[in-house]
Amino acid sequence: MSSSFVTAQQIQSALEAALKPASLVVEDDSHLHAGHEGAKYGRHFSVTVRAECFAGLSHVQRHRLVYDALRDLIPQGIHALAIKAESV
Repeated sequence: MSSSFVTAQQIQSALEAALKPASLVVEDDSHLHAGHEGAKYGRHFSVTVRAECFAGLSHVQRHRLVYDALRDLIPQGIHALAIKAESV
């Protein structure tokens, strides 16, 4: 696996800047997918985020905000992203 892939810290920084979360946990789950074909192309992450900006938004709208915040990082090697996004 390439060491130039995006890191959990980069994801955390991007989400903090864009969403101003009350709480945020970013986990690199790549070790759970070792040998998986997609592991050649990027890393696997789980994100749990609580933010005021999610208030009144649907599940899909919340996920779109997360993906928008990560749009520049996704091509740098995010193969899979599990998202749990909740309002404060």
